[in-house]
Amino acid sequence: MKDYFGKDLSSVTKKKLFLLDMDGTIYNDNSLLSGAEDFLKGIKRAGGRYVFITNNSSRSVKDYVLKLKGLGILTGEEEFFTSAQASARLLREKFSDGLIYAQGTRSFIEELKGFGLKVTESYDRSVAAVIVGFDTELNFEKLTTTCRILTELDVPYFATNPDWVCPVAFGFVPDCGSMCFSIEKATGKTPTFIGKPSPVMILSAMEKFSVTAKDTVVIGDRLYTDVASGVNAGVDTICVLSGEATLEDLEKSTHKPTYVIDSIKDIIFRFRKNI
Repeated sequence: MKDYFGKDLSSVTKKKLFLLDMDGTIYNDNSLLSGAEDFLKGIKRAGGRYVFITNNSSRSVKDYVLKLKGLGILTGEEEFFTSAQASARLLREKFSDGLIYAQGTRSFIEELKGFGLKVTESYDRSVAAVIVGFDTELNFEKLTTTCRILTELDVPYFATNPDWVCPVAFGFVPDCGSMCFSIEKATGKTPTFIGKPSPVMILSAMEKFSVTAKDTVVIGDRLYTDVASGVNAGVDTICVLSGEATLEDLEKSTHKPTYVIDSIKDIIFRFRKNI
């Protein structure tokens, strides 16, 4: 079994924990990628476990369970770890009693509140911190409020993830990183990003399921988030070319994956041969 560049892939079939990006890896927009369902079943047949690790904070875990169900994939909430959850954990640790201003979707706001955080979507001089997520419901009023708070108040500023774009059926749309870039141009403020490429989600999943770095692999379509997070956590990584990353990106990137494949379908084919 070989990857795109002829590198032996046999060790991948022996992994115990598969940490999977979703957008651009398992599906694009509302279309399941070819072979994804068989790949997930193959992992379980081989005695492994998969966990979806996503930077997309626009949906809650419950939303993701429903989305995958609609695509024909039955999963449980324990099989997800999102940047929204990671953000909520960090904010609860640092500002448990403080008022948090959040720019994000309704699902994102509810996710934060579910962790017991005091959240507002309005201007308030008592705000203790700002959190910005990937907002598919973004409007000018939200941007104005965020910029006003960051301009007038000296408070910590966080964002769920640094992704520039999110893949959709026709190509890409701006993700959280791009939204924060526009805020930076207006306020001069840059956030502390919580999701990938930070290794937090990868290390947390390994600890939760008692799996070593040797038995873990991260699979995703972004070099600067998915691959970088795996590298930062010291685990093998697979870059799929079904989403954002291109071969040109691979040549330029300082984040080099262990393996490169065209799509998740390639792993299914090779995985099946070892079952």
